[in-house]
Amino acid sequence: MRQLLVQVPRGCGKEVLDTAKTHDGANLALFEATGTDVLLDVVIIHISNRKVEALMQALEGMPNLQITLNPHGVMGLKPPADEAAQQVTDVAARSPIEVFLSGLQSVGSWKGFLGYAVAAGVVVWIGLFTNTTYLLVAAMLIAPFAGPAMNVALATARGDRHLLGQSLLRYFAALAVTITVTGLVTLVLRQEVVTEQMAATSTISAVAVLLPFVAGAAGALNLVQSERSSLVSGAATGMLVAASLAPPAGLVGMAGAMGRWDLTVNGAFVLLLQLAGINLSAAIVFRLYGISAQGARYQRGQAWAFPAILVVTTVALAGLLTWQFSNSPNLQRSSRSQRATAEIQKVVDESGLASLVEANVRFTRPDIKGQNTLLGTVYVQRQQGVEQSTETIRTQLTQAIQTHLLNQGFNVTPLIDVSVLERPNRS
Repeated sequence: MRQLLVQVPRGCGKEVLDTAKTHDGANLALFEATGTDVLLDVVIIHISNRKVEALMQALEGMPNLQITLNPHGVMGLKPPADEAAQQVTDVAARSPIEVFLSGLQSVGSWKGFLGYAVAAGVVVWIGLFTNTTYLLVAAMLIAPFAGPAMNVALATARGDRHLLGQSLLRYFAALAVTITVTGLVTLVLRQEVVTEQMAATSTISAVAVLLPFVAGAAGALNLVQSERSSLVSGAATGMLVAASLAPPAGLVGMAGAMGRWDLTVNGAFVLLLQLAGINLSAAIVFRLYGISAQGARYQRGQAWAFPAILVVTTVALAGLLTWQFSNSPNLQRSSRSQRATAEIQKVVDESGLASLVEANVRFTRPDIKGQNTLLGTVYVQRQQGVEQSTETIRTQLTQAIQTHLLNQGFNVTPLIDVSVLERPNRS
């Protein structure tokens, strides 16, 4: 439930009061007041979230109308007292106008916005350089990417090209600042080695597109839900959005400064994929919750813009996914590593020589020109009754695994090290 303070010229308050009653307003009050230079009627209205925009629309014809909307939930209790539980559990989603205006408020100060982008760049660089996971989490918390990303989705749902331009500008400005900071720190400190966290961040899964879909939907749900109806904080959903953006932005800056263009391309791909995926899912959620081109105190949206921007977003997303799946294994290394592990287990099981104990498969960090190096460390245990020597088992399994991976079209150079483990002698 929201509280509205409505100010109208003296004598018009009764009409406001009657309009509020028709929209199921609760705990209404009308009193006379004196403004700076005019006499006023002030009406206090408590109304369900979902009816705020309809009420504002109904009041638009009032002369010299001034409305103060309290953005925080209130509990409007009224007689009979034994119905208090039912009254406070009627928690509705925020009205479209409130969601939209809160988004506009975030397009404010540039100084603080860019300051957070700089801070996020420094922290994400330290996290990637020192392989410190909690610092990457800290960078996700302070990175200012979630706001612009959500505003892009709001602009898409509203069909507001002006807000879309502003939001995209802030989004890419924040990314540019973070990338520049990480690149400069890398150059100043003369970093030359790709760290484990950098390699992990550059490793992309075939299902990477699912993260921005979930992040966009979760971010939109957090914005439209009343704060009293959600158990998830805004910081948590904001971090979910930034989680898919802050580390790749840091990777682009660091890898670019080091001349590792393969890692730079991977990071840039992730950033574009996140923006397209977040925008698509969040814009759809916003539309489902009633955010449309026109509304109370908002006439800037154009109905044709929503489907047009959505089509552009979908085409961009389809292009990125086509690039991903046609550029194997560079943009699918995480998935390919897991599939290679499964194939190795299959080869070992079918060999009849040994049983698989463990297989560690990954793409190597050094960039060996002309090949995609897949490094596999395989531990097996000799099966009972097998008479071949340890060296024979090792050689046969190594050749079988490498041949199988090549025949499966992995487009890699498999470097496999098989270790045959023996049971301890019991005497």
